[in-house]
Amino acid sequence: MSTLILVRHGQSQWNAENRFTGWVDVPLSDKGQQEAREGGERLAAEGIVVDRAYTSTLIRAIDTGRIVLEALGQGDLEQTQAWELNERFYGALTGRNKAQTAEEFGEEQVHIWRRSYDVPPPGGESLKDTTARALPYFEAEILPATRKHDVVLVSAHGNSLRAIVKRLDQISDEDITRLEIPTGVPMLYEMQDGEPVDKRILEG
Repeated sequence: MSTLILVRHGQSQWNAENRFTGWVDVPLSDKGQQEAREGGERLAAEGIVVDRAYTSTLIRAIDTGRIVLEALGQGDLEQTQAWELNERFYGALTGRNKAQTAEEFGEEQVHIWRRSYDVPPPGGESLKDTTARALPYFEAEILPATRKHDVVLVSAHGNSLRAIVKRLDQISDEDITRLEIPTGVPMLYEMQDGEPVDKRILEG
């Protein structure tokens, strides 16, 4: 048995401004740093000791992982960075305010771009596209790590984590559109032979 911990990065500055972020390297807001710290403190209260840590190549996820590890007294543990765990690429929507985009294109169209499984925004990725790059990395690198180590931490993004959770929880293409992963809240999967046998969410 091992534990796989998934954490969505804390609020970023563009999250706070309600903008599509995607691959833009935006730092955490003060609130996001606090969310990461509180998530790490909840893990510390569980007596967690991380053996391997993974993150994307984007600073908001890297810093979230670092803050969580510091809360565990493991600030010197290296995080393996992988672009495959990066957030979904939003194409022409990148940097735009979500409310203003809805006014321009209509709420229904923007909702389809944001929440459908296989309809990408102009020039961007759908969740299906994100899954096509994130899941092979997860299955080739992270799942094997759960067989070798007691505790594996992944600090990533809303959509790359939705791709992983879709696989772990066996969620359908239709139902995954309704899944929202909160920022800074650790999800703990108890793993056995590469498959989840239990799940807990450490909410405040």
